[in-house]
Amino acid sequence: MRALFARKDLRLLFGGQTVSMFGDWMMIIVLGIWAKTLTGSSSQAGLVFLVFGVTGLVAPFGGLVVDRLPKRPLMIATQLALAGVMCLLLFVHDRGDMWIIYSVTLLYGLGGDLFAASRGAMLKAMVDDELLAEANGAYQSIREGLRLIAPLAGAGIFAAWGGSVVAMVDAATFVVSAAALAALTFVEPARAVKEHHFIKEISAGLTHIARTRVLRELTIGLATALLVAGFSETLIFAVTSDALHRSPSFVGVLGTAQGVGAIAGGVTSAWLMRRVGDVRLAGIGVALFGIGDLFWMVPSVPIVLASTAVAGVGIVWAVVSLSTAYQRRSPNEVQGRVAAAANMLFSLPQTIGIAVGAALITVVDFRVEIVTMTVVFLASGAYLLTRRPEETTAEVEPALAA
Repeated sequence: MRALFARKDLRLLFGGQTVSMFGDWMMIIVLGIWAKTLTGSSSQAGLVFLVFGVTGLVAPFGGLVVDRLPKRPLMIATQLALAGVMCLLLFVHDRGDMWIIYSVTLLYGLGGDLFAASRGAMLKAMVDDELLAEANGAYQSIREGLRLIAPLAGAGIFAAWGGSVVAMVDAATFVVSAAALAALTFVEPARAVKEHHFIKEISAGLTHIARTRVLRELTIGLATALLVAGFSETLIFAVTSDALHRSPSFVGVLGTAQGVGAIAGGVTSAWLMRRVGDVRLAGIGVALFGIGDLFWMVPSVPIVLASTAVAGVGIVWAVVSLSTAYQRRSPNEVQGRVAAAANMLFSLPQTIGIAVGAALITVVDFRVEIVTMTVVFLASGAYLLTRRPEETTAEVEPALAA
């Protein structure tokens, strides 16, 4: 990672993103806590994350925008627009204003998806393939590692001054990120050429994933796991209140525990990927996440915190493997659409999982959902671990032209 941060452009990119992600982790957790506080319902708090995830269903349209437009101006505009969206939360006062929270969450998700696809394409253009794993590992270490302080900071500010103050802090972080992007030196990669067939253009990312074996297998394995991963968005509130007998703000403490594990996962991901490959590392990560969540059944704060940290290691290994595999095996002109297609393919099962989890929490014991999650995650991990050795980037090029 030393080679990455020796470069000024990457320091600016990661510096701005660190500030922005700090605001993201504060705001996302506070939106759930805010909903729980206003309504007293774990189900309605979980629905915040359902709305946040459903935006991935329209991601292919955003992916085409990313491939067609210059990356940096698009990213700056998105950050500034999200800063404005945060101001809408100043009008939330009571339970009757929940529609504002859901609307802001929807816009937050749409903007975040567009920005993430742009950032992935930018990173691919900025670093060589050999450094992509390190760059993604550094990004995930920073992103997840911010759980050490950001959720606690967000929960603390919410408890002391309310959600509106958290929203203003988040808006300021978007402005800082936009300024950092404006300051860095960046050579725009080649943009997609406009075609006559819109359906062919919009589906280019899906087509590429379907024709590239490694990406296809990663998508199958992780999408299956995400069918139940959405349960955790509601479960975390049930575990906090019913098993640990803590207030909704304690969710921030669990987020910090996951951040501890995530730091270890990000630091070690590139090293492990070079030894076991991206698909197998994704399988190990998925299985580890399932095992970590299983211990949420134990009504002990230390055990739940430790198991959440283990899950944090697993999820970062899976995410870094996935991100690197998609970037390495996709040409620059379809980076946005491939990222957006993957987002859609993962958002659909996750959204279904969040919706099912929010419904199940009202009729079954939360421990039943935890066991279900663990079984499916272990099965998905086993599937990925038994795939044959990965193809190289060169081996998938013929599929791109097919």
